[in-house]
Amino acid sequence: MILEALVKQYENLAAQGKVSEEGWCQTKVSYAINLSQEGEITGIVSLKKAEERGNKTVSTPALRTVPEMVTRSSGVAANFLCDNSKYILGIDKEGTNRRILECFQAAKERHQSLLKGISGEMAKAIVQFFENWDPKKADECSIVKENWDDLTDGGNLIFCMGMHEAQEDASIRDAWNNAQGNREELNEGVCLVTGKRTEISRIHRTIKGVPGAQSSGAALVSFNAPAFESYGKEQSFNAPVGRYAQFAYTTALNDLLSHREYTFQLGDSMMVFWAESGKEEYQKTFAFFADPKPDNQKMLRDIFNHLKKQQAIRMDEIELNPEQEFYILALAPNAARLAVRFFYRDSFGNILENLSSHYQRMQMVKPTWETRELLGIRSMLFETVNQKAKDKVPVSNMAAAVFESVISGSRYPASLYTDTLIRIRAEQGSVTWGRAGILKAYLIQNFQWKEGEKYMGLNEESRDTAYILGRLFAVLEGVQQDANPGINATIRDRFFNTACTAPASVFPVLIRLKNSHMKKLERDKAGSKNYYEKLLTELMGKLDSFPKQLSLEQQGKFDLGYYHQTQKRYEKKGGKVDE
Repeated sequence: MILEALVKQYENLAAQGKVSEEGWCQTKVSYAINLSQEGEITGIVSLKKAEERGNKTVSTPALRTVPEMVTRSSGVAANFLCDNSKYILGIDKEGTNRRILECFQAAKERHQSLLKGISGEMAKAIVQFFENWDPKKADECSIVKENWDDLTDGGNLIFCMGMHEAQEDASIRDAWNNAQGNREELNEGVCLVTGKRTEISRIHRTIKGVPGAQSSGAALVSFNAPAFESYGKEQSFNAPVGRYAQFAYTTALNDLLSHREYTFQLGDSMMVFWAESGKEEYQKTFAFFADPKPDNQKMLRDIFNHLKKQQAIRMDEIELNPEQEFYILALAPNAARLAVRFFYRDSFGNILENLSSHYQRMQMVKPTWETRELLGIRSMLFETVNQKAKDKVPVSNMAAAVFESVISGSRYPASLYTDTLIRIRAEQGSVTWGRAGILKAYLIQNFQWKEGEKYMGLNEESRDTAYILGRLFAVLEGVQQDANPGINATIRDRFFNTACTAPASVFPVLIRLKNSHMKKLERDKAGSKNYYEKLLTELMGKLDSFPKQLSLEQQGKFDLGYYHQTQKRYEKKGGKVDE
């Protein structure tokens, strides 16, 4: 299913002229070696360009369409027209050696065999270059010596003559395409993707752009040990994918990963998404929904309203079809391979509806300083990690599972709830806006807490024991703070964790401590004393007793009650909550 969807994406992109044709690929190239008609090096042309990344400017290689590159594992295998300095020049940073000379010889033989008999100037120049170039004497070439560090930094090199690059030469392109068409089909079989009988790919091209995987790329389909073989079929013959399908799916996936604006990372997983039609407007809309930024919150609110009213959704003046098939693929690094966290397929309208429902469940009264209307999934997961940690990354499996549950409208993973509770306990009752939203959304979705929809803000009518206990704790803390302005530590720092798990063991103590604070308020703030006495009487009247223990579900409601009552207190005073 994954490969089939990617092949379809390739065909859509190919029809729009956005990807290379079969036998060709797009790759990053750092430098071009300028040749004379006699095949001598006359200069080195930098193809790098300045690119803004955050607050700094970096120099990045240019993207070029070149002959399809080989997949290397450990042996010597040369590419045509585009390769690193070991193959093109027979050198690396240290010079040359036996292994590097083997690489150069492989490149020399491949270029000579493919370009033999081609009459074009470029083809003749490249053949002459490989005939005359001696890697052992590379440092005698002043041009190469001056650019040694740049040429051997691991980037790809190509050939050119002036402004004319070798891979663009018509006669060379014809020679390459003819060579691909004349290939002998050594291993025929039925392709699992197309269902056609064709040559089966022994090794699949690597996928680049997944953080944490090898920089040279990692394989999505790969077998490298007898334990993984079946019926004696080795390597990728074990999962028969035809040459065309292999080229198509790898090209499409590499293209998807190259557009960073349509990908985002959660934990160690990289999310890529696309519409079956290949139109970018669907990707753009989904990116806004899944990872909202401060500057597109109003637009998302408008889209939500259109969904509720079942009105058409438009993006860049194009009306989006809610029935359009949409795909979401989560990839994670796994040594030299890629692991698929999940692959999800549904109509675009259903996915947006599920996202909308999630954000609705997450709705929560906010501190006065908070400007965001919606808390994106990435920001939501950020609430589950230690804010003081150097590496603020959520648990990998949990991050991908949460995202899948949101887009599918299914139950949230239990770890989202428990990790949030653990984080609140570790920080002595730090119930932030985001954490309160997570607890509410989880209770509604997983515990079918229908009444939870009324708990965006303080629910003064609620008679839920755990929720009332959370409110009571917030009021007792307020009494202490008003009686002792500027106090460094409150009852939250010492008693919160026990209060929300074993109320009976701590609330009687807090009630007694409250009495001394009330006496101080009677002397200094009589109005506040009367307010708190009335509120405490109301809350205590709703409690029959203090429970010995609270379940995980009740602990979440306790935290919500605490958060809501705290927000109400600061709202009343016109102050800010420092969360």
